Amino acid sequence: MKIANRINKIPPYPFVQISRTIAQKKSEGIDVISFGIGDPDIPTPDTVIESLTKGSLKDINHRYPESEGLPEFRLGVANWYSKRFGIELNPDNEIISLIGAKEGIGHVSLALLNPDDIALIPDPGYPVYSIGTLFAAGQDYIMPLLKKNNWLPDLTEIPEEIARKAKVMWLNYPNNPTGAIVQDSYLNDVVEFAKKYDITILHDACYTEIYYDNYLPKSFLNIPGAKDVGIEFHSLSKSYNMTGWRIGMAVGNSEIIKALEIVKSNLDSGAPQAIQEMALAALSLDQEYIETRNAIYENRRNKIVETLNNIGLYVDPPKASLYIWAEVPEGYSSKDFSEQLLEECNVLVSPGTSYGKYGEGFVRLSLTLSDDKIDEALTRIAKWKQ
Repeated sequence: MKIANRINKIPPYPFVQISRTIAQKKSEGIDVISFGIGDPDIPTPDTVIESLTKGSLKDINHRYPESEGLPEFRLGVANWYSKRFGIELNPDNEIISLIGAKEGIGHVSLALLNPDDIALIPDPGYPVYSIGTLFAAGQDYIMPLLKKNNWLPDLTEIPEEIARKAKVMWLNYPNNPTGAIVQDSYLNDVVEFAKKYDITILHDACYTEIYYDNYLPKSFLNIPGAKDVGIEFHSLSKSYNMTGWRIGMAVGNSEIIKALEIVKSNLDSGAPQAIQEMALAALSLDQEYIETRNAIYENRRNKIVETLNNIGLYVDPPKASLYIWAEVPEGYSSKDFSEQLLEECNVLVSPGTSYGKYGEGFVRLSLTLSDDKIDEALTRIAKWKQ
């Protein structure tokens, strides 16, 4: 039996490794507290669950869904984008449902890349950008995200010959794993760059609804001309604590959306309709729900930042996202520090190199632990090297 060569090129998915590490420790009777995975501990709102219960009883929802999503779902997304971002979208051809944003992010490379086409990939970044490129037989060109550049790709450092060959560019703000945010002036430059070199922009916006310090993230599509050159991926997973329900959307340029629909219609049968109805209920929630939930995350952020700074990790408090991106103490690599914290404190953090080689020197901590777990983890961390 022979396995495809592409499988042997794929590194272990970091979150799978995290789960295995925790399971091994637990089998040894050790209580490990993990900051590793960004899976919200706050449950899906009750009213959203109630809509799923009602939707699951409808006979029509027991049948195959359509890959593009229910008309009602697409209209709901259009209304949400209009209300939240002031962006007008055509629900008929500028919106498609996804089985979680990860699915669409993985599939879109099949719609846009020919073998050996170049994808501009941020590093550190969400691993699926490069994995999708690999599955489509494309080639990565890494755009380093560096502290000195505020974790933004330096467009001027992309060689002319690479820019002319590049087919797509991935961006993600608010950013995972760094927590960085982006200004309109930078995104204006991105749109200009994309138009100059005929590059499609693929923006992962899954963290726009998690924000602090009176900061309110925008959509990439708020930028003039953005819809001409790209699409945006969004998800209800982090926005409404619905990671397990696997529902999201891609919006923007109709030609790209159509290409993605062709891939999806041949590889999946769409998101279950009852879950799309559930998503509609979530998108109809008042923004007060988001504000209340974010206050919980902000309090957690503040506690974690204070403790990490006290033990010698430099942290710039993020204004958005679910993550703390902490610079490890001098003399440690990301891997060494995370391993020592696990062995000495039974606390797991993600080494920055899980998200690319330019993540070296940093670790990522998620805010998605209950407050009592965070308090216990911080008590353990506070004793590190004392």
